[in-house]
Amino acid sequence: MDTKNLICFNDITKAYKMGNSELKVLKGINFNIKKGEFVAILGPSGSGKSTIMNIMGCIDTPTTGEYLLDGNNVAHKSEDELANIRNKTIGFIFQKFNLLSKYTAVHNVEIPILLRGVSRKEANIKAVKALEMVGLTDRMHHKPMELSGGQRQRVAIARALVGEPDILLADEPTGNLDSKSGEEVMDLIVDLNKRGNTIIIITHDNEIAKKAHRIINIRDGEIS
Repeated sequence: MDTKNLICFNDITKAYKMGNSELKVLKGINFNIKKGEFVAILGPSGSGKSTIMNIMGCIDTPTTGEYLLDGNNVAHKSEDELANIRNKTIGFIFQKFNLLSKYTAVHNVEIPILLRGVSRKEANIKAVKALEMVGLTDRMHHKPMELSGGQRQRVAIARALVGEPDILLADEPTGNLDSKSGEEVMDLIVDLNKRGNTIIIITHDNEIAKKAHRIINIRDGEIS
């Protein structure tokens, strides 16, 4: 594992205006994640872990504090700059898969790099390779509704991998799966980390969190 910090949260706060009052969701969060680590951010519903994920994934920005991504302060970048980081640096794996139902698995995986301007031919080669990596060679021309939940999540993981991101950010990746499919997906995620991917899982499940090398516990907007 690289000793370099890939992610640094320095005294991050997040507050939302609620009429005349203010809801403080994060209350000074500090942690570092090194390149190649596998970290779980664990907490109950309402703890602030999803807000941490949104800031880490450049979907949202902190109210105060400094977020360093590979040494660059991204806390107050423009929306276009944040969109570029989301597309190139972070691969997202969502609980609800977020696949486009009218497209085949391979086309779903192609989309992120087609948006970068990669040619259709090159995108197809990369998408096929990503689907082979997650064990879906024989299902790549099926549409999401023709796949099991576990297979759909594998497509989502391939889509996250296809752009060769620095970080895989997984939000409750087994939340919509039965226990067997969930175990298979977690085995795949563990294997991806062994291959060198930096992986961060957002979860409320202790058993899922235990798969990670390190757990950051969040409660009431603070690290506990």
